[in-house]
Amino acid sequence: MRQMTLRLTLMLALAAVAGAGAQRWETQQSGTTAAFRGLSAVSDQVAWASGTKGTFLRTVDGGRTWQTGAVAGAEALDFRDVDAFDAQTACLLSIGKGEASRIYRTTDGGKTWGLQFKNSDPEAFFDAMAFWDRRHGIAMSDPVDGRFVILTTDDGGATWTRQPAERMPPALPNEGGFAASGTCITVEGRSNVWFGTGGARAARVFRSTDRGRTWTVAETPLLAGIPSAGVFSLAFRDARNGVAVGGDYQKPPGTERTLAFTSDGGLNWRLPDGPTPAGFRSGVVWLRGGALVAVGTSGSDYSSNGVDWTPLDQENYNVVAIARSGAIWAAGPRGRIAKLLMTK
Repeated sequence: MRQMTLRLTLMLALAAVAGAGAQRWETQQSGTTAAFRGLSAVSDQVAWASGTKGTFLRTVDGGRTWQTGAVAGAEALDFRDVDAFDAQTACLLSIGKGEASRIYRTTDGGKTWGLQFKNSDPEAFFDAMAFWDRRHGIAMSDPVDGRFVILTTDDGGATWTRQPAERMPPALPNEGGFAASGTCITVEGRSNVWFGTGGARAARVFRSTDRGRTWTVAETPLLAGIPSAGVFSLAFRDARNGVAVGGDYQKPPGTERTLAFTSDGGLNWRLPDGPTPAGFRSGVVWLRGGALVAVGTSGSDYSSNGVDWTPLDQENYNVVAIARSGAIWAAGPRGRIAKLLMTK
């Protein structure tokens, strides 16, 4: 019986390694040295990226070629998030205090961009945005007067409404979001939304089920207590099952409390029973069948089941995105763009 158990354990381990070995990144040529933190995968053929110096990228042929451009008048801005709907339509969010936080939109594939929102609150600093569909979206800022700031749109971003502060639980001292990948906020279904925080005594996840009008908050077991640690990225495969990744961005190889799961919609979070990704991670996506890919400055990892993790490489990535079709891209500094090849 003991030999059979050992043989079964070895077979399962080999299967996990073989599964991870079937995935590899293919580097693509972006044509720029901008640092990318925004990424949106639309389909097998269409994806957008965004970054420093007002830069945006677009591919319509699966990444064989990328269109590189800069938003006119925004060359000094850092676009940390992009949400795209098709090959022609996308929104960009830039970060920074006061008027540096802006949202632009294109409907002609990046030929022209319209300014939809310019922050007028000198204390606000917008970190990320997300859209449920073409019309309904949400953006979040670090706390102002002790509470996170939430904007919502019901007309595709033509107008944005600031939600009442009293419906948001108070922020902890020094608590904020991380504008590391545009994925510290995520949406699901028609009205669910979550955003993660850090920099405080606890790494927390805020949750709304009514498109950001009212909120609750829960602590996670991710690394916290220092300014550089907390929740950096969230992903939900349905209304109940979610994953949070993070750690300490100043210690990229650190593996302490970098991953947590929820199975009740974010009310409670737990550490995994087994291994975790091999370092700080700022992006994570669910694949079909419950597999996961996580990326960060020290590399990327694949898990077929959320329990066993295998490194894919040690390249520096800031963000990862998956299309509904299953196509996956990752992006990082110095113009790095890569597409995950799923081979057998």
